[in-house]
Amino acid sequence: MNFISWNVNGIRAILKKDFVQQVKQLDPDFLCLQETKASKEEVRTALALLPHYQSYINASKTRKGYSGTAILAKKTPLNVSYDIDVKKHDLEGRVVTVEYPDFYLVTVYVPNSGRGLVRLDYRKTWDLAFRKYLKKLDAHKPVIVCGDLNVAHTSIDLANPKPNFDKTAGYTQVEIDGFTKLLKVGFVDTFRHFYPEEIGAYSYWSYMFNARENNTGWRIDYFLCSNRLLPILEKATIYPEYRGSDHCPVGINLNL
Repeated sequence: MNFISWNVNGIRAILKKDFVQQVKQLDPDFLCLQETKASKEEVRTALALLPHYQSYINASKTRKGYSGTAILAKKTPLNVSYDIDVKKHDLEGRVVTVEYPDFYLVTVYVPNSGRGLVRLDYRKTWDLAFRKYLKKLDAHKPVIVCGDLNVAHTSIDLANPKPNFDKTAGYTQVEIDGFTKLLKVGFVDTFRHFYPEEIGAYSYWSYMFNARENNTGWRIDYFLCSNRLLPILEKATIYPEYRGSDHCPVGINLNL
């Protein structure tokens, strides 16, 4: 099975940039989207251009055109749930979970700590709550979690680590520690499983300063999976050639 995750930075905007054709080329069994930036109805209308998928959509309850996540699936899940059942974290449409007989698939758009790190304290509480949510799922069956986790875990996951450390959202010790704790409770970073030392492999580039052309990027989009799925994990891929957003798709293949 082919799983793809993509922060689209606005579903209505990316539809004008060959999104449908690119999805057809990737041909995922599961397509997970973040930062759809639209209401559920608007996302559903946009995704009608991909009629061979069933769509499960979450949207911000408090700010129109903000955040938002979705999972598109070729196969009907056993169950679908939205958010993580923590009131203060369930307002921005950041999580969708689908359940199948052999696994849970979770897509997430983790809160950005913000310019000046104004949301870093909130981010720390989010990381703890989300980790507890995943552990609860993992107690029942293996979990695949993907999306924009808004953290570069190590110095090789961004082009300029030294000037950004503890100054820029996505590369603070608080965020790094949150990610490390997630791995320690039984998850693996699938890309680093295959490519533990590869540098220059990024999934996000600022629109400024020709960052994408210069590959001045960050790897902040991930597929993690329960350790016990490693025997059926066949590959993990980053697709920088796919355009339309300031992020590119990332993916894994599992022999399910």
